[in-house]
Amino acid sequence: MKLSLPAPAKLNLFLHITGQKENGYHNLQTLFQMLDFGDRLEIESNDTGKIELSTNEKSIPNKENLILQAAQAVQSYAACDHGVKILLKKKLPIGAGLGGGSSDAATAILGLNAVWNLALTNTELLSIGSKIGADIPVFISGRTSWAEGIGEKLTPIDTPSKWFLIVTPDIFVSTSKIFSHPSLTRNTHPIKIRATEENCWKNDCQQVVEDLYPEVKKVRKWLANFAPARMTGTGGSIFSSFSTEDDAKAILKKIPKPWLGFVAKGVNRSPALKILSSE
Repeated sequence: MKLSLPAPAKLNLFLHITGQKENGYHNLQTLFQMLDFGDRLEIESNDTGKIELSTNEKSIPNKENLILQAAQAVQSYAACDHGVKILLKKKLPIGAGLGGGSSDAATAILGLNAVWNLALTNTELLSIGSKIGADIPVFISGRTSWAEGIGEKLTPIDTPSKWFLIVTPDIFVSTSKIFSHPSLTRNTHPIKIRATEENCWKNDCQQVVEDLYPEVKKVRKWLANFAPARMTGTGGSIFSSFSTEDDAKAILKKIPKPWLGFVAKGVNRSPALKILSSE
């Protein structure tokens, strides 16, 4: 069996760090916004028992790729003797706060459950994913969601239809460096899920990232000339929202080089789930 599945990007419309656990993990509140833009995985099952991964992204060794870890975890959990060939067509920048690696891994988990005919439950898939990365469960759930805890407590939420312009400088931001930084704000007061007005949203990681990576601040200040701009995740992508695609694309044409940009629509359901539900 062969499947071609999108691995959608996400935005953190806000990111509040509300505390830190003894094990070093951070308590947070965030709103994960699914996008209709991202990477793509071609997944083809076979009977070799081998897991093979190829990709157009050469900066990450296969042994460090979360896709490979996810596939091995599914194969082990299900005691499955099937093999698979996975081709990753990478479009999202790495270390940009867009969830590309987590989405790729989640899409692999969902796709393998289908091509290997495993019939694992959503609870089982979430359990497999959560052991690999904190952001993976939201992509397995496949819904725009309010998240708490370390990001694993998910409540699906429908957001208004918007278009987003995402601009990324040519840098890699280390998530571990940001979360371990002594200047990171870790005591933001929790808000209620109903408090979804943008005037109380911020990204607690933004100041640290901008201090360590001045190019991110430069991007934000440039984009803020056209619309309110904020960083997603631990950076370094900056985004603004627009009511129409044309408005977003008009600014996209003005992005200075070597920054990268794309326009995407916010969606409440992952395009990967739509494909899998129709299989």
